[in-house]
Amino acid sequence: MKNKYIFGGGIIVVFLGFMLFLFTQTNVSYENDFTKIKTVDKTIKATGEWVKEKHYQFNSSKRILTFFLRDNNGNEIKVVYNGSIPNNFESCTSMVVTGKYQNGYFQASDILTKCPSKYEEQMPQEAS
Repeated sequence: MKNKYIFGGGIIVVFLGFMLFLFTQTNVSYENDFTKIKTVDKTIKATGEWVKEKHYQFNSSKRILTFFLRDNNGNEIKVVYNGSIPNNFESCTSMVVTGKYQNGYFQASDILTKCPSKYEEQMPQEAS
């Protein structure tokens, strides 16, 4: 009977230790200032506006998307993403990219595009 409790307690301790480890590994911070992103060595969710003047590049054979984001302070950062072009990429107003800054660019593992809502209230047209 005692062995059951020791075995069960051991499983609980291992489970809690594993959950604590996973929690510390998935702790992702949000950042809107690209100067701070360059100094952090962990995974970050960066929010910014796509710099449409510096057109994006997509290498279809390697499936690599390269573009630039601008933060609220006007700082720009190069983003490299391995994967296909996200839906609504060209019509988005801002993006949230998840990844790490390394080798002089932000290596994105995920991109979330934020587009203007088609359900936003329309301005009434003036009567002529």
